Amino acid sequence: QVQLVESGGGLVQAGGSLRLSCTASGNIFSINGMGWYRQAPRNQRELVATSTRDGSTNYADSVKGRFTIFRDNAKLTVYLQMNSLKPEDTAVYYCNADQVLSDNTVYRHWGQGTQVTVSS
Repeated sequence: QVQLVESGGGLVQAGGSLRLSCTASGNIFSINGMGWYRQAPRNQRELVATSTRDGSTNYADSVKGRFTIFRDNAKLTVYLQMNSLKPEDTAVYYCNADQVLSDNTVYRHWGQGTQVTVSS
């Protein structure tokens, strides 16, 4: 089992910045990928950014050049630095961790969500 606790959401004006953090606990050594997803009202949950333990990253086209995902493996924490925020970024942001079991089954774990609101 993996538990994820998020923090860092809030209200910010367009053009501003926020940094989200997500700390994992539990069976942390089975975690490979961690990342961030977001869900706006009436929309599907969408990928924002992902990071593997070896440092490989992937970003949604909508956030490339503005958001940066990075992780501190020693602290079991993944961060999302969000710069040049736009009103379109308003959503609930969810931390994700993928737990790979011995039989290669993948369990997707989610944080509690943190609201990011960007005012125009």
